[in-house]
Amino acid sequence: MSGTAVADPAAVGARFADAVRQDAAAWDARGELPAEVRRALAQDGLLGADLPRRHGGLGATPAELGEVCARLGGVCGSLRGLVTVQGMVGAALLRWGTAGQRERWLPALARGELIAAFAATETEAGSDLAAVATTVERHGDAYAVSGEKRWITFGEIADVYLVLGRTGGRPAAVLVEADRRGVRREPVRGQLGLRAAQLAHVRFDDVRVPPENVVAPPGFGLSHVVGTALDHGRFTVAWGCVGMAEACLDAAAAHAVRRAQGGVALAEHQQVRALLGRAVVDGRAARELCLRAARLRAARAPDAVAETVAAKYAAARAATSVAGSAVQILGASGCAPDSLVGRCYRDAKVMEIIEGSAQVSELIIADHLLRAHGHGPARRRPEDEGEGR
Repeated sequence: MSGTAVADPAAVGARFADAVRQDAAAWDARGELPAEVRRALAQDGLLGADLPRRHGGLGATPAELGEVCARLGGVCGSLRGLVTVQGMVGAALLRWGTAGQRERWLPALARGELIAAFAATETEAGSDLAAVATTVERHGDAYAVSGEKRWITFGEIADVYLVLGRTGGRPAAVLVEADRRGVRREPVRGQLGLRAAQLAHVRFDDVRVPPENVVAPPGFGLSHVVGTALDHGRFTVAWGCVGMAEACLDAAAAHAVRRAQGGVALAEHQQVRALLGRAVVDGRAARELCLRAARLRAARAPDAVAETVAAKYAAARAATSVAGSAVQILGASGCAPDSLVGRCYRDAKVMEIIEGSAQVSELIIADHLLRAHGHGPARRRPEDEGEGR
C-alpha cells in the first residue's frame, strides 16, 4: 500500500486487496474501516480511480475501475463501498458541476482529503427517490437544507454529503459539509451487512450553505446529478459483487479439495460438485455482463445505463447464490465469525437491495426491452430508482 503512482489502476487495486486481506474480518467485527486504511486507499489513488488525471485521479477506464472494485469487493464489501460512494459524488460533480465546483472538490476527493457520502434515501423515499421530502430553500444569500436521510454509507465519518432534496417542488442536489451548524449524525450498528461501512442516519436542521454548493439548476437534481451518481454506484457495486462471487468460489473449491467426509474428499461428492458447477456459471455470467457494461460505458453508448442495471442485477444475484453455496460447502467454518464466505453472504444480500432493488431492476430491464419493440416510454427510469446509500 504505497503512494507510488502506477499506470495500471487494476494492478494497484489487486496489490491493495492482497495487502489488507487478513484484516477485513476484524473491520467487520469492529464495525469500522480504520482511518489508516482510508488514507492508504487515497495514497494509492483508489479513491479517485476513474477521475481524470487533471483532477488528481488515476484516469481508469470503466473496465479498469471494475477490476479495482472486484478485487476490493472480494476482500471487503465496505472497502469497495468507500470507493463506490466517493466515486458516486465525484462522477456527479465531474459531469454536472461547474468549473469552480470541479476545481474545488474533485482533487480533494481524489486525494482523500475529504470523504464524501451520498445522501438520498429517506424513510419514505427508498426505491422511489422522487418522493424525497428534504427541502432546499433559498433564504437571502444562502440555501437552507432541512430533512433526514437514512442508511448513509460512511455517513458517520463523511466530510461532505451530496444531498437530494426539493426546492420549489423541483428536485435539487446540494453539497453540505458535515461541520456546518445543524448537521446531526446517528451511527447505525449491527446491520445485516457492510458492517464496516460506518452507516449513519443524518439529519439536516436548517443547515445553511452558499449558492455555489448547489449542483446543477433546480429540476436537474434527480434526473441528472443523482442519476449519474446512481449509475456509477450500480456499476461499481456490480463489479464488487463479481469479486465476492469469485472469492467465495475459490474458498469453496479449496475447502472441497482439503476437507474429507467419511474418508472421501468433499470434492468427490456429486452434490458438492453440482453446487460448484452452478457457482462457476453464475460468477462467469455476471462477469461477462459487467464487461459488456464496461465496454458500452467506454463507448458512451445509449444502452450503457440500462445494461449497467442488468449487470448489477445479475452480479448481486450471483454473489448471493455463490456465497450461499460456499457457506453450505464450508459448513460450520462458513458460519464462523471471521469467515469470508459468511461475511460475503451477508453483504451480498444487501447488494440486492441498494442502488436499485432486484425487483425494481427487473422492471427497468423489461422496460428497456419493450421500448426496443416499440412499446412506448418506460414507466420507470433508472435514475429515479435508488436505495442509494
